[in-house]
Formats: sequence, C-alpha cells, structure tokens
Amino acid sequence: MYDLLSGLSIIEASSFVASPTAGLYCAQLGAEVIRVDHKAGGLDYDRYMLTAEGRSLSWENLNRAKKSVALDLQSDEGRELLVELARATGQLITNLPVNSFLSHAAVAAGRPDLVSVRIMGWHDGRQAMDFTVNAASGYPLMTGPAEWDPVSAPPVNQLLPAWDFITGAYCAFALLAGLRHRDATGQGKELRVPLGDVAIGTVANSGAMAEMLYRGSDRERLGNAIWGAFGRDFVSGDGQRFMVAALTAKQWSALVGAFGVADEVAAVERRTGVSFATSDHHRFTHREALFALFQSAAGGIDYADLAARLTRAGATFERYRTMHEAANDPELVANNPLFGPSPANPSGFAYPAARSFANVPDEPAGDPRAAPYLGEHSEEVLSQRLGLSSGAIAALIDKGVVATSDKDKP
Repeated sequence: MYDLLSGLSIIEASSFVASPTAGLYCAQLGAEVIRVDHKAGGLDYDRYMLTAEGRSLSWENLNRAKKSVALDLQSDEGRELLVELARATGQLITNLPVNSFLSHAAVAAGRPDLVSVRIMGWHDGRQAMDFTVNAASGYPLMTGPAEWDPVSAPPVNQLLPAWDFITGAYCAFALLAGLRHRDATGQGKELRVPLGDVAIGTVANSGAMAEMLYRGSDRERLGNAIWGAFGRDFVSGDGQRFMVAALTAKQWSALVGAFGVADEVAAVERRTGVSFATSDHHRFTHREALFALFQSAAGGIDYADLAARLTRAGATFERYRTMHEAANDPELVANNPLFGPSPANPSGFAYPAARSFANVPDEPAGDPRAAPYLGEHSEEVLSQRLGLSSGAIAALIDKGVVATSDKDKP
C-alpha cells in the first residue's frame, strides 16, 4: 500500500468485477477511493461465496482499502447525494448506464472539469459480461484437446473472468490519463471503456485477428501446448505434472540440457533438416516429435530431481498446483512480500491479503488495509465532502436516505 496517489480522491459507483478492480488498484497505490452503494448493498454485495456470517469474500477483497458510503439510490434524494459527491470530488469510476442519473453530462453540469471513467458492455450499448464477451472472442472454440473434432467439439470457457480484470486495469490507466489531460488543459473528460472492446481489441493487439484473416481459417486446438512456441505439460516419473516453456534460444538450451535429450534432439534435426536452437517456428512445427522425446525423458526422472536440474539450467517451468495448494504454498504466498496480514476483515476470517502488484524497491509497502463495512464511512464522507452538519446527516439517516455501518447486521 504505497502513497503514490496520495491526495487523489475517487468516487466509485459500481458492482461486480471490472469497475471495483479499477478502484482497488488506485486504492492500493494510495488514492482515497469512496465506493457508494445502495443502502442494502450493491448487486455484488452477496456474491458467492459467503462465509457463515453472510459476508462475501469476493466483495471483501475487491473493496479492500476503500471507504464505503451507503445511500438509498432508489430515491431522488439519495441519487442527488451521489451526484453531489461525484461533483465535489471531481473523479468518478462507474459502470452505471451511460444515460443514468449518474451520466457524465449530469455530473459535469456542476463540475465541468470532471474526469469520469465508465465501464460499458458493448460499444453500442448492449449489455455484456465477461463470460459473454469471451464467447464472442473466439477463444473458447480454440481451447481443448487437439483430438477433438473441430466441427462438433464444445467450447471451453475459462474460469477466470480475465476480461473483467483487464478492463479494470485499463480503466485505472484511463482515469490517470484523463487526470493528466486535465492537469495540462484544465478540461474534464469522459472516458468510456466497453468490456466487449477490451476483449476484441485484445484479440487484435495480440496479432490473433490478423492471423485469422491471413490464414483464412481458425487455429487448430492444441490442448495444453503453447501456440507458436515450444511448451506443454509433462509428467515426471513419480506422477507430478508440470509445465515447461521455451520462447528463447537460452530457454530451449536449458530445457534440452536439463532433460538430457541433446542427442535425441540432434537426431530429429538431422531427420527433418532443421535447427531448433534459434527457431520458434521449427520447434512449434515439429512439436509432436519433440514432445515425445521430452515426455520419454521426464517419465524416467522423479520430479524433485528434474526440478533441481531445470533450476540449475535456468529453465522456465512450474509444477501444477490446485488453487487450494497454491493458497497454502509458502513460496507463492507466505514468503512472498506481495502478501501481508488482512486486518479486521468484515468477514471475521483472517487470511493473507495482496498489496499493490507494483513494488518500489527500498520503500516499505505497508500492510494491506481492510475492506470497509457497507456504509462504514457514510457520515465521515458526507461531512467532509459535502460539508453537511451532523444534524443534517442525522436527519438523512432517520429518513432512510443514508445508512451507516452494517457491522452488526443480523
């Protein structure tokens, strides 16, 4: 938790993954991020899975280090308070619809230098979510075992909502770009980021779109093989499954040496008339013959011995873990400075929490900050941001327009 963005305050009115992620990344680098929800909780407030106390672990982690304000967003008065908070603050992240009460135009009417970032579904206004834009991207129909029939094989959906997280990261970047523009010109800016555009744009940026148009067809399914390079999962003699990858000549040489297959690889080179030492193309084209050699070698070596060889050689590899194993792995978590204690979680469950992914050498990162209780900072924010008196806030609470901390919710 660095203070690189200290002094920057952001109003976040959002739910689910992409929009809260944008706020989270800003909060982890020191911004004051104030998430405003409906008083009963946003659409993601009870998102699976819930602890025995009824607290969402997803909500808790996507909102770590933020402040929480709870308003009756079904009422005109509650909505106007949110608009006023956005105006007073000057920075807004939201995934509410373009033409909602929180439209850029509505807020900027009282704050012309407003910088807002709005996550959308598709560019034309249609609704979307990660798993639906992923279906449109083409990736699920390129994923799966190589032996599947390309005509009848089912799609393979990814478990990670990757487009949401990429969109959240891009939105944090877009917000800072908008702020830089305002610093230079004094002008506000609305930035709209459609989730669908992030997906199809990434297909284009990766070169995959150009590849499909150039080849005039889809790629074949490759199972666990890496597209365009040498890499796949293998099984050691004691049954451990692990992944290796070689995208450079150095990585390839390290793998060949660690597996002890130099003579066998040379024989394939002589037979095919190619050199694998400096060519991703040749290593990929002749992958099946090479896979057979490497698997034959791996099958005669226990994983601990093979891992030691690969490490000494400087190879790129990793053992497959279940996510439960990963969460309990000291190398990945307990001994990793990315993680610190998570204090006073609303769930009451103590576990390691992630700091900012970026780290500043020789500067202490500080411990992760707790997620808020819903409405925990309502009174503080309304007083500090809008200058409301304690009496005025108490009246709003009595009317049900403002809600305070749900720490003691049943």
